Amino acid sequence: MPHRDPPGIIAPHIPADAYRHAQTTGAPIVIVVHTTEPTGRPLRQYLIPIAVAGAGVIGVFGLVAAFLALLDFAVHTATAIAAAAGPVGIGGITFKLTRAKQP
Repeated sequence: MPHRDPPGIIAPHIPADAYRHAQTTGAPIVIVVHTTEPTGRPLRQYLIPIAVAGAGVIGVFGLVAAFLALLDFAVHTATAIAAAAGPVGIGGITFKLTRAKQP
């Protein structure tokens, strides 16, 4: 019987006499590979929630900035309208909405 090397990348780890015995008798070869599980969590499990939370915070900051800009625009518009209208009178009571500019 001609000699043949065991197939595959794990074959050199099988003892030659066990391989030849299994080849002649037809018995299966059981290979046990010991592996260790990685400890801890992968980095992706931490980065995705932090990225989502960061995007939410940036969105809230943008919303607050837009609200404040809108409020500032509304106040300036109301001030301009009040200055252009002059004193407003209702039923004999007159309100001066803005102060006169000092000369």
